Amino acid sequence: MQRRQGRVNAGLLLLLYQISQVGLQNIPSVTLGVLALNIFLFLNPVRPLPEVCISVNEGFYRRNWQRLLLSPFHHADDWHLYYNMVSMLWKGIMLEKKLKSVWFAYIIAVFSVLIGVVYMVLEFMLVKILDDPSYEMTCAVGFSGVLFALKVLNNHYNPGRVSSVLGLQISSKYACWVELVAIHLISPGTSFAGHLAGILVGLMYTMGPLKKIMKACAGI
Repeated sequence: MQRRQGRVNAGLLLLLYQISQVGLQNIPSVTLGVLALNIFLFLNPVRPLPEVCISVNEGFYRRNWQRLLLSPFHHADDWHLYYNMVSMLWKGIMLEKKLKSVWFAYIIAVFSVLIGVVYMVLEFMLVKILDDPSYEMTCAVGFSGVLFALKVLNNHYNPGRVSSVLGLQISSKYACWVELVAIHLISPGTSFAGHLAGILVGLMYTMGPLKKIMKACAGI
């Protein structure tokens, strides 16, 4: 899970180009801050990837809870960063304007940690169901789980839209599920459990008690 060194980070350069095309003045503050944080930690990681990724073994058994905070904001390589941050750019612009910056920042913070917890629960279930302890060691990094959760929110606040997934026109209500399967088939190395955790947390917010709990904790 080490980054390839000694090469031009084409994905990072393309990401910076995309951001410049949108214009910094057109990107809401929290979205811009998330982009900046991810880019900064890509260039200046807190620790090597094997020491920030989240897994059942590291997060639960070894009690390295700090990984819940670090893993979403570190990426395996520049293209991992590019695809996640371009997705964050557009989702953030739409959702932050809808939800307002303070609440959107609150959502990002809660989702980032909670998705890691749900991810560990899913991997632990796989260990028990499949009787395969290797799932305890499966270590994940990246912001994609949060992005799947934000996709659920975006579809919730913009119902009736149609999304294109691999050229297929899918109702936005089901697009995240189709995309979950499609990404896993195209790139088997991606974290299926991490993406599923994002969808589940998004549903916990839009259909479950999470939004009420967050409001209660915020004193609203």
